[in-house]
Amino acid sequence: MTATGGPATTNPLNVVLYQPEIPQNAGNIGRTCVALGVKMWMVRPIGFRLDSSQLKRSGMDYWQDLDWECVDSWQRLTQQLDIRRFWLVTKFAETIYSDVTFEIGDTLVFGNESSGLPNSIHDQFEQRRIAIPMPGPVRCLNLATSAGIVLYEAARQLQLWQSPQTTAPNAPKFSGPVT
Repeated sequence: MTATGGPATTNPLNVVLYQPEIPQNAGNIGRTCVALGVKMWMVRPIGFRLDSSQLKRSGMDYWQDLDWECVDSWQRLTQQLDIRRFWLVTKFAETIYSDVTFEIGDTLVFGNESSGLPNSIHDQFEQRRIAIPMPGPVRCLNLATSAGIVLYEAARQLQLWQSPQTTAPNAPKFSGPVT
């Protein structure tokens, strides 16, 4: 586990959980980050202990492989990452997540489970907000589900996985069809 990790530029993508409240969501998102070689950031306050057994259980035995960092404030986060590459994932966006072109170094920002992101952050990134379409009567999707959907679209666009014939160093390998 690298609680401080290296510079954000060493990762193809970053995921930010703004004041997460549910350890199982953070653990599941962490597991997805390990699968794709993505760094996870958490902005305090956090609604659970970082040594929570629920956090580790949902991240399974992959938590020790997760590149993650916890920062004390939004301001501290924006000092460490390139805010020009932020994408806010929110139901208050008109642009669909699959309609944007992701780039290496992008950061996907997710709000907390009960109240999302504050208006001040929405206002700062008005042109960088993306949504997952929900045409049914659902108010919102689970945080871990939302992160998985958007992360895998970004990974697909960036080709973060390789076929067994390729030999890109440090790239996750796709081992075959999922059944």
